[in-house]
Amino acid sequence: MLKSNLRKKFLRIRREFYDHKKKIQFKYIIKILNKIKKKNIIIGGYYPVSHEIDCLNILKNLESKKFTISLPVVKKNHGMDFHLFSFKDVLKTNLYGIPEPIKKKPVNPDVLFVPLVAFDRHGFRLGYGGGFYDRYIKKLEKRKSFLSIGFAYSFQKINKIPKESFDKPLDLVITEKKIHK
Repeated sequence: MLKSNLRKKFLRIRREFYDHKKKIQFKYIIKILNKIKKKNIIIGGYYPVSHEIDCLNILKNLESKKFTISLPVVKKNHGMDFHLFSFKDVLKTNLYGIPEPIKKKPVNPDVLFVPLVAFDRHGFRLGYGGGFYDRYIKKLEKRKSFLSIGFAYSFQKINKIPKESFDKPLDLVITEKKIHK
């Protein structure tokens, strides 16, 4: 099946089965982060839209535990950077209708939370088709090593995502039910 058809199908499924009560358990995240041997870990989060699994409570909990939080800021030509963010900050709405920080200091996350439309057992993800995360991950790989974690509902898992040469698997995908490695 073509990526565009899969995308339509899973966006519809996500809309139909969305349940704001389904959450990723904070203990899954802390368990992973405690294995990282680094101080001052920068988390690259996202602001959930279009029935994406909500990570805001996780980000709030991480901020309260002194992790540095950042959110994406969309740039021209489908570019994206992550900027420092605190829950005390005011957000602005970008041209896609997604809240983002008013540009502060760009940072390079150590851990990147990635929203997705669907994923497979190999960690490949299907996004919205704009390539924002694909380009950002490629750029970040040139700067540092980092952990990429997809956030999804368990019903978003499929057997195989059609891959293209630029697609890279995520390190982990976490659902409301388990951690997929």
